[in-house]
Amino acid sequence: MRATFMRGSLAVAGVIALVGGCRTGAVDSGGKQPPPKTNGSASPAPSDDAKRPDDAKRPGPSPSRTPSVRPTPPPKVLMARGASGAKVRELQARLRQIAWLFEGPNGTYGPATTKAVEGFQGKRGLPRTGNTDTVTWARLVKMTHAPTRDELYANGGQPAAKPDPRCMTGRVVCISKTSRTLTWMIDGKPLMTTDVRFGSQFTPTREGVFSVYWKSRHHVSTIYHTAMPYAMFFSGGQAVHYSADFAARGYSGASHGCVNVRDEGKIASLFAQVRNGDKVVVYW
Repeated sequence: MRATFMRGSLAVAGVIALVGGCRTGAVDSGGKQPPPKTNGSASPAPSDDAKRPDDAKRPGPSPSRTPSVRPTPPPKVLMARGASGAKVRELQARLRQIAWLFEGPNGTYGPATTKAVEGFQGKRGLPRTGNTDTVTWARLVKMTHAPTRDELYANGGQPAAKPDPRCMTGRVVCISKTSRTLTWMIDGKPLMTTDVRFGSQFTPTREGVFSVYWKSRHHVSTIYHTAMPYAMFFSGGQAVHYSADFAARGYSGASHGCVNVRDEGKIASLFAQVRNGDKVVVYW
């Protein structure tokens, strides 16, 4: 019995060894695991992302960008064609100082002023816009001095001077040699102002208080044989009248003692309002 039992135990052990031989045999063949069975198609290789840890899958910061450079804005335009006023008059006076403008300042930004500004800009490498911008103005101011009153009003048109006290009552043709203006006033109220021209140092216009004693619409001088339209005589042969020469040449000329008016429309209006006997005051 005992021999029979031992033979049975050895048989069972041999069976167990044969069953376990699939694993041990694989290990004994080199320690490599056999490839897994498939259904006929190869499995795709795992992606790189699958191999990375979770932190590596997260998107990183975007690459830095070069900051964009904004274009420099053009300089601010201070004055341009069509503008008018005291600042334009100063611009014109400064341009005259450096011989870019030859007309007398009139306070209006017209074609001549535009052309002068273009020339000034082009000479200094600035854009030739004809507009006075901050850069153009700064360059012009640096090259010139603050205009005097005579430079600002070289072509006339300056504000009237403070009226003489003798002009404050009645009907008065109030004439200032300082501002070179004539103001028609009634009871201290100015009704009209125009620029005027006087006699030269050899034939000066007399100063003082006078009165209109004769009006002559189409007068011609008997001494100089020149036309004196709208003449209003106030002192001997001196009169207030229209002057075509003054209108054409401005202050580059002078009268023979009369008070010249170059605005024909204004002198015509004044002639119609002034009466014989009205006061004329000529003062500094």
